[in-house]
Amino acid sequence: MSWKDKISDLRGSLRNLNGANPDAMRGFGGLTKAVKEGGVLEFKTKEFVALGIAVADRCESCIGLHVEALVKIGATREEVADVLGMCIQMGGGPAMMYAAKALECYDELSAD
Repeated sequence: MSWKDKISDLRGSLRNLNGANPDAMRGFGGLTKAVKEGGVLEFKTKEFVALGIAVADRCESCIGLHVEALVKIGATREEVADVLGMCIQMGGGPAMMYAAKALECYDELSAD
């Protein structure tokens, strides 16, 4: 399954969860908006941090969403690869496996 298909399926699952528990999803959405728009770090830096956590926690869905955001805001492959190198240094072999998935996702989503 392509990364685009995975992200599309994920969005459908999130819509389903939103229908089942809109209060919790609205609360999480408010937190997301607050941390992405506030503070002193630029949005791209925050997305790089989120990608690092996604790789460390081995969350393919999170990898897809944060790489998608990074592609949309113009992150380069070199920048993403640099962040993934740090993930590997901190997380060892398991992080390396998910870093490879993240770079594969970047390559697919940035090919358009």
